[in-house]
Parts: sequence; C-alpha cells; structure tokens
Amino acid sequence: MVACDLDQTLIFSRRSFRLPDGVGEPPLVLVERIDGEPWAFMTETAFAGVAALHEGAVLVPVTTRTLAQYGRVDLGVTPRYAVAANGGHLLVDGVVDPAWADAVAERLRGGAPLADVLAIAERLATGGWCRLTRVADDLFVYLVAHERDGIPDLAGVTDELAAAGWTVSVQGRKVYLVPAALTKQAALAEVARRAGATRVAAAGDSLLDAPMLLAADAAVRPAHGELHDRAWTAPHLHVTAAAGLLAGEELLAHLTGLVTGGRVAGGRVAAAAGR
Repeated sequence: MVACDLDQTLIFSRRSFRLPDGVGEPPLVLVERIDGEPWAFMTETAFAGVAALHEGAVLVPVTTRTLAQYGRVDLGVTPRYAVAANGGHLLVDGVVDPAWADAVAERLRGGAPLADVLAIAERLATGGWCRLTRVADDLFVYLVAHERDGIPDLAGVTDELAAAGWTVSVQGRKVYLVPAALTKQAALAEVARRAGATRVAAAGDSLLDAPMLLAADAAVRPAHGELHDRAWTAPHLHVTAAAGLLAGEELLAHLTGLVTGGRVAGGRVAAAAGR
C-alpha cells in the first residue's frame, strides 16, 4: 500500500513550482480547477507515475483537504480508498464511511471544543495578515494568509493549543489548527487493516504528515515544506534531491521503485492502528 499526501507532495499550484533558475517548465497536466480557473498541476511524468502506482499497489490519497476540496482533484485514477480532512473522513469507492466517522467523533471528545479553538483562531487572525478563517468539515480550523511572510510568530498559540489537545501546522500560506487526536496515520492504519496490507510506504511534506511517515515501513518527503524546514528525518526516510514540482515527480519514481523492487518490508502501520 502506498499513501500519498496531495498538496506540495503530489500536486502543486504555480506559486509552489520552485523550478531552479534556468530550468524550463516541463509538460504539465492540470489536476484541479477552482471557480473554473486552473489551480493545481503535476508533470506529465508524475501523472503517469500515479497511474503506475495505482496499477501496482493500493494507492491511498491522504490529505488535509475537506471533502469538497478533495473532490476537485483529478489524479487520473479512482483509488478504492482515500483519506480526507486529516483523517476525519475515510472514503471507500468515493463514499464516506459512517463507521469511521463515528470512531473519529469518539476520538475527538477528549480535546477542547471546536468553538473554543475557533475563538482562538479569530483572535489570532487580527492584525491584517489573515485573508480568511475557515472551519473544515466541522473538524478543525485553518487560516489563510495574504502572504506566507506575513504569518505572525505562532509559538504562543501553539503552546496554548497544545495544552488544549490541539496542534498547529503551517503549510504554505495556511495555518492549520487540528485536534491532536485527528491524524492521518490512524485512518491509514484502518485502510491497511481493511485492505490486508502488510507493507506500507508513505509520502508527505508537513508536520501533519510526520506521524504517517514514521508509522510507514518506508517513507519519502520532498526537499521543501514544513518538514524540510525543520530538517526532519527518520531512519527509513528518503529525501528527494529536487524541490517543488520536480520533487513530486522524483518521489513518485522512488515509491514506484519500492513497489516494483519489493523493498518495503514489515507491517508497522497496521500495528499502529491502536495508537
């Protein structure tokens, strides 16, 4: 089984291409529109790589996007399983699994209420740096900055939310406030159990992906993003040489090599289901 984060791991807006100086834009595939306008892309090679992974393994998109946001993305394949809202939704053949939704609701009972965190988010959003504040599928909150450089120091609010059982993650211009109990790896462990997968590889770029990468038997991250900024590593982690759009292409090639070479060994994701 191969689990892949989407934004800035597989798919990229133009502002996140990060092409090196002197390198021309490769042939692209449009994978998302917003209000009719082109928004997210993959290289043609990466797009073909997704199809190859889907053919050779159980490919699971694992994203912090809401259901509606995930529904805008066309990877050219229809995975049997997908995870949205940072583990809040488990989709089977495109349909939200109600049993998983009930399990998530039970997990979230121990942290601070969403309304309290929204109040913290609205307080944080003052000062003109924040373009909008949104509640995502009644599960978590995110703020969108006008520019990434305008995001204020988050140390204080990170400590405040940690005491309330919530986490803070910055991905591009977005600041996510997410319950600590709402995790991608918990949903992925459930997918591994249902799919009977004993070997799992995972790819992602943010702190919200870190537990999923740690739980996998083999992991890869791009040379950009929140994890890269923190020099995050693990014994079983591969880091791409390229950044941005070309890193997406490179990590897909690495994952395909793991699948075809049978070099993913173990079963730690399935064992992590009870964490």
